[in-house]
Amino acid sequence: MKKSSNEKSKGMLRADDPDLLKKINYSSEMVIPKDPIERVIGQDEAVELAKIAARQKRHLLLGGPPGTGKSMIAQALALHLPAPTEEIYVVHNPENPERPFVERKSAEEIMKKERSRDIAEGIMLSATEVPGEIAIKLGFKCNKCGIYSPPQVSSCPACGQTKVGTESENDKRFISFGNIKMAFGPGRPAKKQVTTTRKIDGREEVVIYERVNDRILMIDQEALEKRKELKSESPKKRLVKLDRNPFVLATGASETEFLGDVRHDPYGGHAGLGTPPYERVVAGTIHEAHEGVLFIDELPHIAHLQRQILTAMQEKVYTISGRNPQSAGASVRVEEIPCNFILVAACNIQDLDKILSPLRSRIIGEGYEALMATTMEINDKNTGLLVQFIAQEIIMDGKIPHANRSGILAILEECKKRAKDTDDEDDSYSLRLRDMGGLIRTAGDLAVFSGDEFITEQHVKSAIKRSRSLEQQIEDRYGSYYGGLARDISSAQKSASSPYNYWNTHVHDDKKGYD
Repeated sequence: MKKSSNEKSKGMLRADDPDLLKKINYSSEMVIPKDPIERVIGQDEAVELAKIAARQKRHLLLGGPPGTGKSMIAQALALHLPAPTEEIYVVHNPENPERPFVERKSAEEIMKKERSRDIAEGIMLSATEVPGEIAIKLGFKCNKCGIYSPPQVSSCPACGQTKVGTESENDKRFISFGNIKMAFGPGRPAKKQVTTTRKIDGREEVVIYERVNDRILMIDQEALEKRKELKSESPKKRLVKLDRNPFVLATGASETEFLGDVRHDPYGGHAGLGTPPYERVVAGTIHEAHEGVLFIDELPHIAHLQRQILTAMQEKVYTISGRNPQSAGASVRVEEIPCNFILVAACNIQDLDKILSPLRSRIIGEGYEALMATTMEINDKNTGLLVQFIAQEIIMDGKIPHANRSGILAILEECKKRAKDTDDEDDSYSLRLRDMGGLIRTAGDLAVFSGDEFITEQHVKSAIKRSRSLEQQIEDRYGSYYGGLARDISSAQKSASSPYNYWNTHVHDDKKGYD
């Protein structure tokens, strides 16, 4: 039986093999690094700085065109950070509910509290694991013959006698007084809970046995004390959990998403009616990124929040308050909520001047800036990395077949051509890899649609034609972008009085501007 492309020998060849192109037959033969940061290719300087930033807790600003790996570096950096060590809680303030407290709990404290909760829950036992007299009182054991049966069964299935301490509807006898029915009979309701004492190491302690369906919950002295301890704690809400994603994406976030908020309560948090203020506090992305990475792509696009980012970076805490002055949340304020994050920001080269100078200074003073490469030299090492990238994209997509040798070589050739066309670089590969990933997926889709087992050279050539941008398609069809614009207008726009028709009217000599 013929093997599918995903069954061909996997993980045999490494990117640093100097004879890779002579050996490889399918992209499935490539070894994919387990460390995500090793999957970023051609960005050696940025990757090195990202590793330093992760180890030393430094900020990082990445500049360069879209599709060169900025987001991938930020995510990989986050995975190199140690696991978070604390949770953040908002705690009810009984004296001033609109000013809740902030509480930080270490991982050790959280584990201790979890153990306390486990102890406070008690131990679930079967009826045969508790003292006989307890099983009798809870309706599990017949006091005459000692046979165990479910507490819902009032008569012992062995001897037929009514179990002491039980009563069911069938056991009841009724006498009527007009419209009133009164029940009487030999049985009485089975107890749901029995409190007794026992001696442990010469010390007497209270024990509670509680019936829970067909099982018995034993709550000993330690469990009772833990319950009392937990009950005495102030009510609280977990704002930032311990087990959290260290990578927080804040690209395009609104002010509320970014800085947190206090939800509106139509009852104003009124005791007995509304929701207490501490329960309505919502964390912002800057708080969720505590001990992790806060990633902002296209940083200048949230220019109105740059000062708040700077404040959070400086103070490592940020207050949450209600942001809508018409909301009941406007009166609630929680001071100094931790937000000690690593900022990884990205922008295009032309947007560098739109980054706030103090923020830029903070990044440089406590971190690094890196310019992303757009091309890399053609050599054995980089060729191997690019073949690894092809395999990574195919595996990550999960819906397209692997490429055979001809398909791999065609993708490499197109990557070389794009370096020349876009960046005017000879003997180089393009590192605008998001576009290359799109080409690989298009070629894979064509292979799937044709029912072919592998991506071949022909699929890649067809994909190159089909993956052209709209601007390229317009130029091919109309000769130029403006030539297409001149023909792609409605009849209303062709009216001489229409402002859209300025360049299209024959009364202007400037019509040549279209050409």
